[in-house]
Amino acid sequence: MKLALFDLDHTLLPLDSDHSWGVFTTEMGWTDPVVFGQRNDEFYAHYQAGTLNIHDYVRFATRAARERGAVEAAKAHARYMDEVIRPRITPEALALLRLHQHAGDAVIIVTATNEFVTRPIAQAFGVNELIAVDLERDASGWITGEIRGTPSFREGKVTRVADWLAQKELDWGDVEITFYSDSMNDLPLLEKAHYPVATNPDARLRQLATERGWRILDIFQE
Repeated sequence: MKLALFDLDHTLLPLDSDHSWGVFTTEMGWTDPVVFGQRNDEFYAHYQAGTLNIHDYVRFATRAARERGAVEAAKAHARYMDEVIRPRITPEALALLRLHQHAGDAVIIVTATNEFVTRPIAQAFGVNELIAVDLERDASGWITGEIRGTPSFREGKVTRVADWLAQKELDWGDVEITFYSDSMNDLPLLEKAHYPVATNPDARLRQLATERGWRILDIFQE
């Protein structure tokens, strides 16, 4: 089986969907723009530096939606999709996905952003398989701010892909993997892939990809 794995933020999208969701909710008046903006930027800087505490970040990033409740959060996310995400889905990103889909590859988005933010985005791309940060739910079924299971972040992406393979009664030796990512945070899964593709890579990944002779693909300008 051939697998085509795609990171989401800055790989298929020319933005960070979690960070931009936070900005969007602030613009709606859900959070204090100064306090939230500063913390959101701090977490994003930690992500870029590879020092992010994913549990702390998910509690922070989901707080506004959790406090608003499932119905209001869903309505806001639908607006976010229409106003922020869909206008930024490029023909080049769609063409890359369709290339693999038409070839019969199993296409999976593997992202460190949580499932609440990303599941509708994966659907908008026409991708049914999503590995994202899963969220704990309370008795009512609403998110608590805690992570369920292994977060799909850094080494956790390798673990979560292994879990996906096990569900299909497959192992690493049964698949041929192409993985597209922009970030050094994804180095563990890039090194596991047969065909790592540094896609719109950050400076560190671009340098590493050049040194290792990995394919470098720039599909949009941010």
